[in-house]
Amino acid sequence: MSSLNRSLWQDQAGIPGVISESPIPTNITDNEILVRVHAWAMNPADAMVQEVPLPFIKYPLILGEDVAGTVERAGSAATARFQPGDHVLGLALGAAVAKPEQGAFQDYVILDHSMACKIPDSLSFAEASVFPLCIATAAHGLFSKDYLSLPFPTTDTPTNSTGKSILIWGGSSGVGSNAIQLCRAAGFEVFTTCSARNFEYVKGLGADHVYDYNDPGVINKVHQSKQSLRIAATNPIPEGVAPEGVDAKMIFASGGAVIYHETTPATFAGYLPDALAKGVYKVAPPPEIVPTKGLEAFRRHWIYSRRVSQPKNW
Repeated sequence: MSSLNRSLWQDQAGIPGVISESPIPTNITDNEILVRVHAWAMNPADAMVQEVPLPFIKYPLILGEDVAGTVERAGSAATARFQPGDHVLGLALGAAVAKPEQGAFQDYVILDHSMACKIPDSLSFAEASVFPLCIATAAHGLFSKDYLSLPFPTTDTPTNSTGKSILIWGGSSGVGSNAIQLCRAAGFEVFTTCSARNFEYVKGLGADHVYDYNDPGVINKVHQSKQSLRIAATNPIPEGVAPEGVDAKMIFASGGAVIYHETTPATFAGYLPDALAKGVYKVAPPPEIVPTKGLEAFRRHWIYSRRVSQPKNW
């Protein structure tokens, strides 16, 4: 293992990040693991935090949430799940908890072990890195007691076993792709919307009914198909817009909320490793890998991230 850790620091909003070297962190707690990163994924939110001084973000920081790599060290409590050499994906919480050593965009990152998941040998690091933030966000909205409070999925839940239905508005997005699969695994009949070109994509993830959200009559068509639906949207519904009889609540990822302690550990330690090992959970959206390797890719391709709606890998 190298003695140096290269990190992409964001000193303040509105300026380019700077790559610097420092000793590899050694002060992991009992509940943490140290991961050597082999793949990162970038989300549109990363570009936003780089450019906009959000009130709940403290600078300087190391950006990023999505990583996949190899466990180098595990704290005493984490050894029940992880050992050095394990291949894992993880949700890095550095920006949320104001701890740069837990930011994703560096060669070695510290993760809370409850925010990590083993991956099978059949899954590449690039493929694994698309999961963490998108599946954590979807799971929180679907399963948290403060949101839809759906039953957690299992790999042996019969199809449509709940007898209930859910509408995923925006099913071809990163969060939507995971929401479809999670709801399907939880036993729900899945309705979703997307553009017409993505119909087969979302059907391949398990959607039972698909509608074109560009169709002016889409609302009536969904309503005619099903009178009662629970709805999860990949974009927030503004206050005062929801019609009578509809309750809407936004998942606001700030402070402790982004940590998702209620739902992410249950997903990462329970359903996801089993589903990945059995090959029943798909890599969606698939990674799009840019040609530049390492942290230099972020500086070279950052402008590209402003135009994406799905994670990109380096």
